[in-house]
Parts: sequence; C-alpha cells; structure tokens
Amino acid sequence: MDKELIKKIIKEEIPDAHCSFDGDSCNFKLIVSSTIFRDMNLIDQHRKVLRTLKDKFESGDLHALSLETIAI
Repeated sequence: MDKELIKKIIKEEIPDAHCSFDGDSCNFKLIVSSTIFRDMNLIDQHRKVLRTLKDKFESGDLHALSLETIAI
C-alpha cells in the first residue's frame, strides 16, 4: 500500500494529522500526531485512525499496520 495514499486518507478525516512512517513497505509503523487526540484515550485514538483505513483493510490492500498515535 502506498504511504502517500495512507496519508491522504487519514488527512481527509483528521485534517491536522501529521503522518510519518518507520520501516519498509512490507513491515512499517505509522505514527500519527494530531490535536484531535488530546481528549481521547489511546484506544480511541487508534480506533479513529483505523476507522479511516477500514476500506483498505477490508479490500486486502492493507493487511497489517503497526500504529502509534501522539496527542499534540
């Protein structure tokens, strides 16, 4: 899955999101920081991000993702 497409999808739902990646395309970690996470617990932060990518998981375009969220 293209990293730029992942960024685009996330930014459609979380406009101030800053997305960065660690690792290669087969095994990468997505780090998302946003002000929207300030009043959310960690589980809700992850759910918010993963919901934006739901279609990609369901289609099989994206099958695994390590995720870190940061409230800014």
